Amino acid sequence: MITKLTRRAALASFAAFGLAANVATMSIAAGHGMTFTMATAGSETDARSVALADVFAPMVAGFAEYKPGYNGTLFAQGTELDAIARGNLTMSITSAQELAQFFPEFSIFATGYVHQDAAHQVRVFNDALMDPFKKKVEDELGVKLLSVMYLGRRHVNLRFPRSEKNIMTPADLAGVNLRMPGTDAWQFLGKALGASPTPLAFTEVYTALSTGAVDGQDNPLPTVVDKKFYEVTKQIALTSHLVDLNYIAFSKETWDGLTPEQQLTVQRAADASASYGRLKQLDMENNLADFIRSQGVEIYTPDLAAFRNHVQAQYVGSDAAASWPDGVLDRINALGN
Repeated sequence: MITKLTRRAALASFAAFGLAANVATMSIAAGHGMTFTMATAGSETDARSVALADVFAPMVAGFAEYKPGYNGTLFAQGTELDAIARGNLTMSITSAQELAQFFPEFSIFATGYVHQDAAHQVRVFNDALMDPFKKKVEDELGVKLLSVMYLGRRHVNLRFPRSEKNIMTPADLAGVNLRMPGTDAWQFLGKALGASPTPLAFTEVYTALSTGAVDGQDNPLPTVVDKKFYEVTKQIALTSHLVDLNYIAFSKETWDGLTPEQQLTVQRAADASASYGRLKQLDMENNLADFIRSQGVEIYTPDLAAFRNHVQAQYVGSDAAASWPDGVLDRINALGN
């Protein structure tokens, strides 16, 4: 079995020495005919996908064609960073949890109740505290983090009615098989919430809910609507346990092959699409509750103080927090409201 350390070292060698052919971007030297391939587990109608297709793609169209692959069809969820490191993919929408598989210190950005809101995410990403994190990803994985995208406030969404299982405190989640992505950071968060986390690919969640293979899932309201989870669930407890984010990840090899003008365009395109997606996601979050209720799903607010105190207490002194650089959490908190 390949350990995380050896896997990380192997990918670092790919990034550093360019041993794999970069099939994702051809003819960079000529500055013409480039193709930016993008892989995501999200759907074509996902707010992040729409933002990249409607904003990023037109902005880089002067020198590159944007080719997305949705629903994990191009690369399976969790393998995108590997693909970028090997030169087989140009970009992806990645998470702090996925990056924590390579660099454990990234788990700080996937910790429950750390980010306060969408604006706080942007301040953190643009602050100097992120520089060592970004540099490490570039140097050791060959991936450049261009911008931060707002995914939304994640809530607990269950398949059984509230009358059967009323979720007001973490104790109420005992024994609940809650679907969470398979990385260590995600699984730790699921346990911190009080649930029994079940690793499952995003593309399999709807079926698992409909068959009872899992009891619930956690995602923002826009994702509940986009993936029609309201068809196979009965309640949403507005835990807001994670103000979730994604990074626009881009091949450092491709980036280095661009002219300064092209680099500036790509950076501006990433920032513009992230801003566009953020506003759309916030708008949907604010307006989707009534629609979800109309589909027979009960939405309510649990004891947020109980959840916040319980979740944060699980991280104190844990292995999950051992890799966090000294003082970074305080700097993140200082950037809050």
